[in-house]
Amino acid sequence: MNESATKDDVVLIAKRWKNKRGSLIMALHGLQNRFGYVPRDAAMELAEQMDVPLARIYEVITFYNYFKLKSPGKHVVSVCMGTACYLKGAPKLLKHASESLNISPGETSADGEFHLQMVRCVGCCGLAPVVTENETLLAKVTVDSLEAHLCKCKNKEKEKA
Repeated sequence: MNESATKDDVVLIAKRWKNKRGSLIMALHGLQNRFGYVPRDAAMELAEQMDVPLARIYEVITFYNYFKLKSPGKHVVSVCMGTACYLKGAPKLLKHASESLNISPGETSADGEFHLQMVRCVGCCGLAPVVTENETLLAKVTVDSLEAHLCKCKNKEKEKA
C-alpha cells in the first residue's frame, strides 16, 4: 500500500473484527466506509490480517452489490427507488440525472467527479422523492431542483480547477 496510514487503518479494522465469528462483512464495511470502496491492496492486507483467503473476501464483495471495487466519484448521487419515492417520480429523476451526468446508474463519470446509483430506501419516505449527494439530503425533489443541485456541484468543481 502507498501510505503506512492506509495499512494502519486496515490493521485496525482487522484487529477489531478478527476473532469474531461471521465478521468478514463488518470488516469489509469498515474498509468501504474508510476508502469509499474496497481497494484491492486493502482487501489483500485484510486477508492477511484476518487469516482469510483473498478468494473468500472477493466472494463476499462480488455477492453483495453494496460493496464497490472501484473508487466512486467525488459526488455520489443516490436516487432513492423505495416505494414512496418511486411512486412520486424517482424513475424520472434517475433518468434526468443519468442524462445530465452522461452516465448510467452504477457508473462514475470519466473525470471522476460524479457517481450515480440507485438505492432501495433512505428512510425518508415522508420527504419523497429523495436524492442524496454525499451527505446532503434533497427532499421533495423535482427535475428542476435536481438539475439546479447538479449544476451547483459542477460549478464548484470548475471553480476548484
